Amino acid sequence: MAEPLFIPELIQKINNGNIRIPSFQRGFIWDADRVSHLMDSIYKGFPFGSLLFWRTKHPLKSERALGPFELPSNDPDYPIDYVLDGQQRATSIFGVFQNHLLPIEGEDDSPFKIYFDLSEQNSIQDSNFLFIPDEEVNPEKHFPLRLLFDSPKYRKYLLSVPEETAEKVDMLYQKFTRARLPVQTFESDDRTAVAIVFERINRLGVELDTLQLLSAWTWSEDFDLQDEFQELAEDLAPYGFRDVGEDSDLLLRCCAAIINGDASPNSIVNLKGEEVRSRFPEIRKGINGAVDFLRSSMKSYSAQSLPFPTILIPLSVFFATTKEQDTHPNTKQQKNLFLGHGRFSFREDTPNA
Repeated sequence: MAEPLFIPELIQKINNGNIRIPSFQRGFIWDADRVSHLMDSIYKGFPFGSLLFWRTKHPLKSERALGPFELPSNDPDYPIDYVLDGQQRATSIFGVFQNHLLPIEGEDDSPFKIYFDLSEQNSIQDSNFLFIPDEEVNPEKHFPLRLLFDSPKYRKYLLSVPEETAEKVDMLYQKFTRARLPVQTFESDDRTAVAIVFERINRLGVELDTLQLLSAWTWSEDFDLQDEFQELAEDLAPYGFRDVGEDSDLLLRCCAAIINGDASPNSIVNLKGEEVRSRFPEIRKGINGAVDFLRSSMKSYSAQSLPFPTILIPLSVFFATTKEQDTHPNTKQQKNLFLGHGRFSFREDTPNA
């Protein structure tokens, strides 16, 4: 367990670029009710879960936006803490208390407009935190949480209200400035371990999207694996194989088989970004060649006609080439590629087996 963070520290680290949301994370999905419940839990000292950070020295493709907010383009020295778990909580806390970023045009920041109802008595069960549309805000009874860490506006507010109200707000300020956010930091450059951790923490929710995870590892300014797969799907669509192009798991297995000679999950997560980028033209040729072979030699004119889609994996390895000229199997190679009942196999006389 790492040292806990105070709320101002979390906001500063996000603004400085020390804490980032990796691109394989899903977007912000909480509504205002869940955000206000989180504020109530922090205020009352109830458990609300910890933040899990993955600390690494290797840069990943990360999101410049946190919820509806475009983050400053600050690029600190590595290591960086990428949020593996607790993105919704971290985004909620940042969104409610940050006070200088405007939402991206067209983005909705209303879930973060949380107010404390000063007119209600504190209750262990009921919450004084609520979302209120702008037109329904009553300044005499609704205190905006975003003022707590905006020192000039906060001091001005205290001078403008009765002493009793100022005391309530000051108590609110003390609660949130003293609140400590539990943090766990997982420090590793072992991608297999990271994939396992991410899969386990998402097991009860959405399963790990290996494509998104690998995209973060292989990304560069001029290469995005998800974009490359999308282009491949569009290339294959006129030939009845769009389903193959949209099957990211199958395509990742083809990549691993072509590069490592192994299509296992462990081989996929250990693919090296630089090698995927440099060899992607070869991968593209392999997959396109496999589809062309299925159409011309096997008379399979759609993905639905395949006995099983993994047929594409060894075929892609066979047709993958760095040469400008595509691979064309001779008669013997065609026989060896296709063994009884549609079973495909690697043979010694295949070019890339």
